[in-house]
Amino acid sequence: MKKTSKQLRVLYAVGPEDVIAAYKHWKHGTESPLQVSIPYSSQFYEVCQSLNIQGYVIAQSAIKQVVKDDKFVIKRLPILVNRAHGIFYHIHHIWNGLYLLVCAVKFRASVCIASSGTTHWFMWRLFSLLRIKVIPSVHCVLWRHFGHQTLGEKLTLKLGASLFSSNCTATLAVSNQITKQIAQLTQNHHQPVHEFTPTYCRQDFAHINKANLNASIFRVLYAGRIEHDKGVFDLLQIAKRFQSEGLRNIVFDICGEGSAFDELCQEVTDSRLEANYQCHGHCTKPKMHSIFSDSHVVIVPTQTQFVEGFNRVVAESILAGRPVVTSAVCPAISYVRSAVIEVPPNDITAYGDALIDLYKNHLLYEQKRLACLKLQEQFYDVNRSWGAKLKSILIDI
Repeated sequence: MKKTSKQLRVLYAVGPEDVIAAYKHWKHGTESPLQVSIPYSSQFYEVCQSLNIQGYVIAQSAIKQVVKDDKFVIKRLPILVNRAHGIFYHIHHIWNGLYLLVCAVKFRASVCIASSGTTHWFMWRLFSLLRIKVIPSVHCVLWRHFGHQTLGEKLTLKLGASLFSSNCTATLAVSNQITKQIAQLTQNHHQPVHEFTPTYCRQDFAHINKANLNASIFRVLYAGRIEHDKGVFDLLQIAKRFQSEGLRNIVFDICGEGSAFDELCQEVTDSRLEANYQCHGHCTKPKMHSIFSDSHVVIVPTQTQFVEGFNRVVAESILAGRPVVTSAVCPAISYVRSAVIEVPPNDITAYGDALIDLYKNHLLYEQKRLACLKLQEQFYDVNRSWGAKLKSILIDI
């Protein structure tokens, strides 16, 4: 008698992504305007459809939303833990883990995809005890590459080590830095790690103009969260320096939102730098397209206290043909190094000097721009995508 396989039921626990908006766009075959890269949730829906999988998605959100159909249950729930601090941060994480466990049991999940930040890694060991296969999806480094770990971080990592060594089926990792940390954490005794890269649609970058070095204004683009540890206030110090040195035709375009946005705008106003440090807030894809076309260089000044993932802006700058100024805090640097001017982490003077080099040295700028063109294909390759790597793991299961 022929043996038949049981249909997989997969719970996907994800961070603060608008998984419902992504679902609606995926279902209608349209691109999501929410982010430039292909959303991971959209890739999840595609994998579930291709493998006839029942999917249950739970995302973090400030509001509650639920969508159901014959294939998916999709929820956005107010279970954010980022506002908690100290012991309450860990309590919230553990509570979220227990909530996800209850959801998985009720859904009769056979597999759980565990994204970074949804609960502590050691909590997913409970799922494996109930014979639910776990696939960690790691989007941030396990610990900061620079600086010291806190006692709480050391303890949670030690407790979570066995997840990667024996309690998971395989791990998805967004950078080789994460792979190295998993190997270090488990002393090289870990389940298979599948590295993926953020994936993009070619048409989203096809019409971005080549940078005009003859333009009267040299534009520096920052895109990301407006927070102190993302380095936006460091960029303001650089803008002040340029003003004092008479470099008034270097302009910063700051795109994004965050808890420090109002504070940043006020400091720009107080410094009378509105003409040279422009805060655009949240930008839609069409507006980002326009700002990228006008830009000359992209800067990613993430500070060492931030737990960075890949940083997709680095990939997007390469696809737009713009050189990048950043530091080793961003794991993405190892994928695009020839198009980057690397500076020491947290070194505001070095960041400013790198921008001046690109502004004044057209030969250096052209060298970095041409390097961008040689590095682009890796971010268009669907075989390197999160969805492709997930699909291969699920097929094995």
